[in-house]
Amino acid sequence: MSHSAVEIRGVHFAYPDGRKALRGVELRIEHGQRVALLGPNGAGKTTLALHCNGIYTADAGSIHISALAVADANLPEIRRRVGLVFQDPDDQLFMPTVREDVAFGPANLGLRGNELDARVIEALDAVGAVDVAGRAPHHLSGGERRRVALATVLAMHPDLLVLDEPTSGLDPAGRRELVDVLRGLPITQLVISHDLPFTLELCERAIIMNDGMVVADGSTRDLLADEPLLHANRLELPFGFDPTVVRRDNRPTSPR
Repeated sequence: MSHSAVEIRGVHFAYPDGRKALRGVELRIEHGQRVALLGPNGAGKTTLALHCNGIYTADAGSIHISALAVADANLPEIRRRVGLVFQDPDDQLFMPTVREDVAFGPANLGLRGNELDARVIEALDAVGAVDVAGRAPHHLSGGERRRVALATVLAMHPDLLVLDEPTSGLDPAGRRELVDVLRGLPITQLVISHDLPFTLELCERAIIMNDGMVVADGSTRDLLADEPLLHANRLELPFGFDPTVVRRDNRPTSPR
């Protein structure tokens, strides 16, 4: 019997001050899918993502990652399976060199010597950053730091990547490099973003959340073409951008 990459059933969560952040979220993501998670600020998107690796614990409901329950007894394996890439790459880069940053997680799993070196090179190669292995992370460009932060997660061989606003602060070239990297990864991806053209380019499926609930789930192009739906959920496309005009490679044309 095959299992979904992510299965979320009836998840409720409230913060200590009583504010309800999640209200019965139901969601299933299949292996290999790239899914955009959209919605206004405060919709519960990041809160939901932090439930996927056990940083937050649901008040009710359940979450399974490849059939493994997100529960205290399983947290070490859950946190290997779920790779979180934070909005600010500096939150993940803290070692003197890129190589040491990427090696940190696998080394904590017990990898040593040639096996550890191979894992580091594999991860850096996947994001096109082998040439910066010996450099200090704070000397890299924003796009390079973003890709190295992704490499630190890939080095753990996760089953699921969760990316929080991955294009934040990137220039057009850095954004393009990131799209190319993510499109080339054979890993299930959940992408939280306000960059709607980016999500159309990367993800065939999108989910819109608002007030702690899933309010829409469908093809990214169909949801972004629904102006009343976007307006009701405080989402807005760039002026002149037409989500229905997509090239064969699933990349949107530039606005005229």
